[in-house]
Amino acid sequence: MASTMTPTTTLADLAANSLHAIRILEQHGLDYCCGGKQPLDAACLARGLKPEAILREIDEAVETGPMAGDWQAAPLDELVGHIIRTHHAYLKLDLPVIGARIAKVVSVHGARDPRRLPRLDSVFTALSTELLIHIEKEEKILFPAIEQYGRAETQNRPVPPVPFGSIAHPIRVMEFEHEGAGDALAEIRTLTQNFTPPDYACSTVRALYEGLKVLERDLHVHIHLENNVLFPRAIALEKKR
Repeated sequence: MASTMTPTTTLADLAANSLHAIRILEQHGLDYCCGGKQPLDAACLARGLKPEAILREIDEAVETGPMAGDWQAAPLDELVGHIIRTHHAYLKLDLPVIGARIAKVVSVHGARDPRRLPRLDSVFTALSTELLIHIEKEEKILFPAIEQYGRAETQNRPVPPVPFGSIAHPIRVMEFEHEGAGDALAEIRTLTQNFTPPDYACSTVRALYEGLKVLERDLHVHIHLENNVLFPRAIALEKKR
């Protein structure tokens, strides 16, 4: 990895190389999903980090051993299945749980923080609604087409036509919606002061903040797998048609 990754490599390309890189980028708050087109050196400059140090950490992590689930070479239908089983299933299960926690926290503690807590409720509710619609569109429209492309690649035959003309069309819509989710996550992080529970925090507040932190981490990996691995591979296959 040291021979190919440089300070001018984009965050998306770093993350696409290895899940080790994802872990390191997450630890340093470097946005490799929605902000993945930014070069490492520019992203580090904005956060007061040294890109060479980040690359060294990634190299050292890789040397400790392989990490399961690197998806650059896996069949596309396997990657689609992984996203649905791991990330879509997580959202369907946990978004209602987090929503219920926010409602409880606002009802009990809303008067303590009338500026942030109601806004947190509003931002999360909109994000949750949009995400559930988003993943349904992926599962019913986009992903079946990508799975067909993946099977065609495995069988060494041309990719089939799709009803929307080009697979790039729904992909652009999904990427636009990913940007909206990224903006919402950034606001949630700000409203929770980097997921730091306030002085008045009870167990429900602490559980809420931890749940929001896990949501951010999962969505970052989720969006990265789609934006930086799945979608570019599907578009590249279509161009060979």
